Amino acid sequence: MKTRVCRLYDQNDIRVETETVAEPARGEVRVAVGAGGICGSDLHYYLDGGFGPIRVREPIILGHEAAGTVEAVGPGVEGLSPGDRVAINPSQPCGHCSYCAEGLFIHCLNMRFQGSAMRVPHQQGLFRDLIVLNSDQCLKVSDRVSPRELACSEPLAVGIHAVKRAGEISGKRVLVTGAGPIGSLCVAAIRRAGAADIVVTDLHAATLNAAARMGANRTINMAEEPDGLDAYAADKGTFDVVFECSASPVAIKGAMTALRPRGRFVQLGVAGDLEVPLNVLVGKEITVIGTHRFHGEFAEAVRAIESGMIEVRPVVTHSFPVENAKEAFAYASDRSRAVKVQLTFAEG
Repeated sequence: MKTRVCRLYDQNDIRVETETVAEPARGEVRVAVGAGGICGSDLHYYLDGGFGPIRVREPIILGHEAAGTVEAVGPGVEGLSPGDRVAINPSQPCGHCSYCAEGLFIHCLNMRFQGSAMRVPHQQGLFRDLIVLNSDQCLKVSDRVSPRELACSEPLAVGIHAVKRAGEISGKRVLVTGAGPIGSLCVAAIRRAGAADIVVTDLHAATLNAAARMGANRTINMAEEPDGLDAYAADKGTFDVVFECSASPVAIKGAMTALRPRGRFVQLGVAGDLEVPLNVLVGKEITVIGTHRFHGEFAEAVRAIESGMIEVRPVVTHSFPVENAKEAFAYASDRSRAVKVQLTFAEG
């Protein structure tokens, strides 16, 4: 049996190729992928060859945001049958290392994460028509939910985990800097957690429009209103919590200026080494919180989408068939016209 795969060879060198797909072994299922979202890490691999110390050192099939339909099941699989709609969890902690023993599965020393170049050999990803997976990576849902919606489960889980890391949100005034897919899905998670007021900043109208539809009370286009946060900086700052999703030094400085004393600064965006205004951080006694990926939040995100509690369709602005992968990556890299760009496959 053959499947198309979307494989990256080098910067700006992505190819759709065909390879053989195996029959599912014990405990495995074969899934027909319907849709897969292009993430920021996929873009970094494609445009820059990696991010920070993580570099693409061999050909890699990209993609870690996907959903589809079970096509076949191997021996010993329970609870899944051919025809079941499933969200795919790309995270596979070992369950045995010291951090897994502590329940810190996110920090597993032997983590395998689909579409990641962190280890060599690279962990191959989900951008393909057919893939064989461990059955416990597949979460069954109603077929009323489309693969395009379900493919947002992974980035939504990132946002839900970030909100949990932030502590109490109910009744708080919140700033989100960066309205890309993670920022906009964070807005939905923050709104669900009961924030009193959510302000979002970005440089593009398209992304800010998505953030507004996801629940922001106010959006500020910093390209058009560079002083848009100034009023929030009065009296040592207004916001109780910041979710920083851009990894921009300018955005970080502005957000810390607008954060009130003893506020919480939650960093989601990643980049290389950045300057941080330590005098502001120290003077205001700001608590800085890092947040990374998810664990149990994946199932929580899937159920939020399935139940309609969180509507993710405003974030998905473009879809392209996998054979048009180069065009899809070009759109995904242009935040002036796209938020979340997805690839569609045979099942979609």
